[in-house]
Parts: sequence; C-alpha cells; structure tokens
Amino acid sequence: MNYNYIPTGQHKLPPLPYSYNSLEPVISQRTMRIHHDKHHKAYVDGLNKAELSLSDVRRKSDYEYIKYWEKELAFNGSGHILHSIFWTIMAPPGMGGNPGMQTVNYINNYFGNFGAFTEQFTSAAEKVEGSGWAVLIWQPAWRRLEILQSEKHQNLTQWGGIPILVCDVWEHAYYLDYQNERRKFIDSWWGIINWNEVENRLIFASNGQLPLTTINSMGYKTPSDRR
Repeated sequence: MNYNYIPTGQHKLPPLPYSYNSLEPVISQRTMRIHHDKHHKAYVDGLNKAELSLSDVRRKSDYEYIKYWEKELAFNGSGHILHSIFWTIMAPPGMGGNPGMQTVNYINNYFGNFGAFTEQFTSAAEKVEGSGWAVLIWQPAWRRLEILQSEKHQNLTQWGGIPILVCDVWEHAYYLDYQNERRKFIDSWWGIINWNEVENRLIFASNGQLPLTTINSMGYKTPSDRR
C-alpha cells in the first residue's frame, strides 16, 4: 500500500484528530485555530506552489531562480511534515496513555533512562535559537533514537532521520497562551503527548515509513501486526 504517494502540487492540510479545544488548558482553542488553519495551511500552500513552479522550471529548462524555489521546497515541505506529525502526537489531557514498550526500551538503551531523555529533550526545545523544533528521530543509519534541534524546520537535521516525537517552539505555537515563557509551555506540553501514537510511529519508522496522519485513525496495521 503506497499510502504516501502524493501527486505534484496536491498536498492537503490534514484535519486535526480532535476538536480545537481538546488540548485545553495546555493549548487554547484560539491558538489551535491560528496554528493549524493559518500557519500550517501556509506551509501546505507554499509547498504546492514550489512543486508546481519547479515543474514549470523543468518544462521550460529555465533554472535562473532555482535557488529560490529549492529553498521554498525545503522550508515549506519540512514545515508541512513536522506540523502533520505534531498534531498526531498530542491528545487531550489524560488521554495519551503511557510510553510504550518499544519506546521505553529504545530510550533506555540510548539515553540511559527516561528521565535523562525528557531532560535532554526539554532542554533542546527550550534552547532552540530563534524559532524551531525539538525532534526525537529514529535514525535508520545506526538503528537508534536521537534528539535534534531544528531551526526553521529544515536546518540542523540528519539525513535519513524519521521524526517520532516533535515539539514546536515557534512563537505562534505558544505565545498567546504563555507569552515569552517557552519553558512553561514545554513543561505543560509533556502532559498531552499521545504515547500510543509515538509507539506506533517508532514501529513504522523502524521499517522506513512516515505516515503524515494519525496511524490508528487510518486503519494502518503496524509492521509487527502484518507478520
């Protein structure tokens, strides 16, 4: 099932897997509407425009502005991917379950223990310069997890790394609710993580797959279920 194939310039804004007010009081309904409907939508539109423009560039063999369109492709494409994951790995307070067995095992194997992992991730999120993300990735090159900071979506990444758990610390993600208190937002955000989704994403990532919508809602079976 090639569920990730999307024709050129036809990316869509994915719907939220919950209502706009479901993450309150951690994230307000107003923030969710602006963040999802306006900011994420802008990345989708920008990605489609870049893809269609590059298609036109190839057709005309006119590469004068290739640098601009390649930057637009990377910036908007990365923003779309990370935001799509971001919505799915959150759940209403008290509904996200506990970290799954594989998640805990891989975290303990590399970071030493779960507390050390959360401390590093929180610190990485808090101290991203300017705007950006903290990202827990599955790195298939060495078959383990890693935490990265990602400035402006596409910077400071590792080739091949598949995002598992992402925290958006661009100001539009938290400023209406927390003003300049980024750390307060991050500390509250830990209470709305959908650990079931994170576990499923880790299983999919270890098999080279990156769904952009909630895994369970689309009826996907994890690779272990298919055996």
